[in-house]
Amino acid sequence: MELGSGMFSGEYSFVTRFGDEDGTNPEELIAAAHAGCYAMALSGALGEEGYEPERIHAKAHVHLDDDSLSIDQITLEVEATVPDIDEETFMEFARGAKEDCPVSKVLAGAEIDLDATLA
Repeated sequence: MELGSGMFSGEYSFVTRFGDEDGTNPEELIAAAHAGCYAMALSGALGEEGYEPERIHAKAHVHLDDDSLSIDQITLEVEATVPDIDEETFMEFARGAKEDCPVSKVLAGAEIDLDATLA
């Protein structure tokens, strides 16, 4: 698999998802996109209100239910260094970024269209 930007190229298959071979999988890619989007949303919201974050480190853990093969939970973790902000205010921004991040929105439920062609 190779991303259009060329920034990633690597193995992506059934065995990299469920087996022992090195490579990535859909859940890992979703987690990376979600964490990155969330960090941007949080940084942007803080900056708009005059809080300049020194550091935002976000992780997303995507949980795939092995029996139903459905993503049943996503956990966002964030650790941030933001001068001159109290915890309550930071938590308001953190919760708001979770709701406003475009990836959070699509993962909350989106219509999926299909354009399929058999050649």
